Amino acid sequence: MLPVEVVPVARKPDVFVRAVNLEEGRKLAQVARPSKQPIRMRRAVMVMASAQHQTVGSIARLMRVSESHVRQVIHDFDEKGFDALDPKWKGGRPVKTDSVTRDRICQIARCCPRDLGWSFSAWSLSKLAEVLRINGIADISRETLRRILKAGGVSWPATKTWKASNDPEFTTKMARVLDLYDHPPADGRVVCVDEFGPLNLRPRGGRGWFPKQRPARLRATYHRTQGVRHMFGALDLATGQLHYRIRDRKRWTECLAFLKSLRGRCRRSCT
Repeated sequence: MLPVEVVPVARKPDVFVRAVNLEEGRKLAQVARPSKQPIRMRRAVMVMASAQHQTVGSIARLMRVSESHVRQVIHDFDEKGFDALDPKWKGGRPVKTDSVTRDRICQIARCCPRDLGWSFSAWSLSKLAEVLRINGIADISRETLRRILKAGGVSWPATKTWKASNDPEFTTKMARVLDLYDHPPADGRVVCVDEFGPLNLRPRGGRGWFPKQRPARLRATYHRTQGVRHMFGALDLATGQLHYRIRDRKRWTECLAFLKSLRGRCRRSCT
């Protein structure tokens, strides 16, 4: 076998910062204190460690950065002084999505996942980001997705319940009522009637000024000692006046009496 010659790899020479005078040392110690500018603080610590003749490798292990970054900080400080400690902010990475893609993401977020063939009923940032990635629409992070939804006016509101009528002629009746709103009769009046109740003096929780550790206490249950009330109201769309009556009970007799009173009021106003 032929002898193999081992060529040693040359080690990069250690780099140290230039001589730092007393005034610069005080300023570096002031900058190296914990502050709202962590990048400037960390660079000042690197320069101070190099001024104390610590090697680039030990500084890199201490600050948990690469040796090339430590060398770059030291060279920049030798050339620019304290201006090298300030971070040079750039515009960041280019945007991965265009306006069309962002609008499509907002449209998908407003849809129910079940309508799109998924097994869950509500979106989360993780699920929506995964669906966008699987379908090849966009490969973005949750934070980027949150910013896109916020810019598109898509928020996370609570779901509210609503009830629909079981009447098969509900659509036809609703169209007739809405047509009266838009095209009221010339010789008649359009009045909207509604019922609200029962009304009771129920205590409600709230905030106020009380002694410490002694807030106001409300019972979880209460007794309706004075009963309840029901309010019948009607809005005249022509004049904008509101008519109402408060009754102890809500039956067909009270409702019919209220409608008769409205009819009599409309007759008096027309004569």
